[in-house]
Amino acid sequence: MSLMLLFVASEAGILVHKVDLLIYNDLQNGTFLTIHCKSKQDDLGVHLLAYRDYFEVKFRPNMFGTTLFYCSMQWDATRHWFDIYTTERDTCTYCSWNVRPDGPCLMESDKSKNSTTCYHWN
Repeated sequence: MSLMLLFVASEAGILVHKVDLLIYNDLQNGTFLTIHCKSKQDDLGVHLLAYRDYFEVKFRPNMFGTTLFYCSMQWDATRHWFDIYTTERDTCTYCSWNVRPDGPCLMESDKSKNSTTCYHWN
């Protein structure tokens, strides 16, 4: 019975919030961005983004706090990768990333805060 309640609570969003993750091409100058994102369980496929286009994925992090999505990102002759979502780092429910040459920047806009944090490539 308690396992059933845990499942129902999780599905209702009481234990784990849903995440809306967007990845924007912010490379400018007409540069196309090729991204390929995966988790341990899911391959989200390869996507080609023109400037200011985005790729969106919605998911519910697992209740163990170990959700990880990582992406390879390629443009021109440049290739990088980055952990685009980790439960340990990311607390946002609406996570908007701008991919720039020097690294991705997370634009968080939740009810409690609006902030921008830029990271270096892995």
